[in-house]
Amino acid sequence: MLHDLLIAPFQDFEFMRRALVGTLALALGAAPVGVFLMLRRMSLTGDAMSHAILPGAAVGFLVAGLDLFAMTLGGLIAGVVVAVLAGLVARGTELKEDAALAAFYLVSLALGVVIVSLRGSNVDLFHILFGSVLALDDAAMLLLASVASLSLVTLAVIWRPLVMECVDPNFLRSVSGAGGPVHLVFLALVVMNLVGAFHALGTLLAVGLMMLPAAAARFWARDITALAAIAILVGMVSGYAGLLVSYNTELPSGPSIILVAGGICLVSILVGPVGGILRRLIPARHLEA
Repeated sequence: MLHDLLIAPFQDFEFMRRALVGTLALALGAAPVGVFLMLRRMSLTGDAMSHAILPGAAVGFLVAGLDLFAMTLGGLIAGVVVAVLAGLVARGTELKEDAALAAFYLVSLALGVVIVSLRGSNVDLFHILFGSVLALDDAAMLLLASVASLSLVTLAVIWRPLVMECVDPNFLRSVSGAGGPVHLVFLALVVMNLVGAFHALGTLLAVGLMMLPAAAARFWARDITALAAIAILVGMVSGYAGLLVSYNTELPSGPSIILVAGGICLVSILVGPVGGILRRLIPARHLEA
């Protein structure tokens, strides 16, 4: 019974195995990036950037159809352009960076939908917005694995200055000139992971496996290394459980994965030992009067 429920779908169907491997790779690369976005108070930046890549992916679709390389390249270019423009506007005007980013991503989202509508059908638009994790081919699998590997290696290299910038960015600037380059490399990682996730979960849900596991992990640990490890675990469990929910209930796979991640986040908010609601309502014995 348990075998039929928990293992058989992946044993019997190759598309389920591909979807599982793809979501595991996605969690491995995106979840630690989400932790640093959360610690740097840039949680909404990931959401904005996931929408910002839409016009580039749409132009790639317009030129070459559902071609992996064209849509990936277009998404990368659009994401980098929006990040740079938002940064320039924030530094050259009185508009704050979050407001500049919000303005650019709203325009990007509308522009992307218009571009897809020029040539594609509603099915194509649905595919781009919500992805197709059950239809990952070899090229998409290779892309997700490459993004995860590159993300982990890059994070290992810039880990120390990235942590220092989270704790005290002014101190990092005073002792080293690495703050600016590290910030740019980190933004590149955000865009890269969102473009990879876009093929599996679409532009609207790509940020889900980046931020929800990070938010859930916040209620289970304080150490940054532990936060990253727990976020990866939550992302992987969400991918596995979400695919099973989708298979057994015939719900859309991408939204099912994100809903499972959201459920884990909600449970963490309620019972997490680090700042969870129950922890606040029921203090430890040594804190009682």
